[in-house]
This record gives sequence, structure tokens and C-alpha cells, in this order.
Amino acid sequence: MSIGALDAASAYGRALGSIAPKIGGGLKPASIDSQAGGFGGMVEAMISNTAGTMHAAETASAKQVAGKGDLIDVVTAIGAAETALDTMVAVRDRVVNAYSDIMRMQI
Repeated sequence: MSIGALDAASAYGRALGSIAPKIGGGLKPASIDSQAGGFGGMVEAMISNTAGTMHAAETASAKQVAGKGDLIDVVTAIGAAETALDTMVAVRDRVVNAYSDIMRMQI
């Protein structure tokens, strides 16, 4: 079974939606971190924006399949979604690498 980019972004969005309300006694981390301009708020906003972009691309594709959409809009939406997902994956990779470097540091 192959997992596509849209499936991965949808899974990230669902995971964020199910985990975020449970953290901090019912408060979302973004409400705390975004006020201070924290990293967590930035990551949550990036995930939300990526999920929204993926949803817009899916909607444009569905309209095109139904014969009600424009092909240029579909291509533009898919390009934007691909760029957003690539950016999110690159940030995730950097965070994982930074965590690995920190864990290897000697105290």
C-alpha cells in the first residue's frame, strides 16, 4: 500500500486536531506559544496552513473531475500544496536532526 503526500498531510492534520486539545489542560499550545511568538506556535500554524492548502488542492481537483473547475486552478493549487508539504517536511527533518544532535551531546 502506498501513502501519498495528501494522505500524509491529512494524517498530520488529524493528529494535531486530536492531540492539541488534550495538552495543557484543554488549552491549545498555539494559544500559549503564539502570544510569545514561540516555536510551537509557528509549527502549529505551518501544519494548519499546509493542511488547508492540501484541502484546497483536493477541492479544486474534485471540481475539475466533476467538470466544474478550471485546469489552471487545479495545477496552481497542487503546486502550492506540494511546495507547502515540501517545506513542512524539510522543517520536520531539521527538527529531528537537531534533536539527535542534542541527544548526542555530552553533559
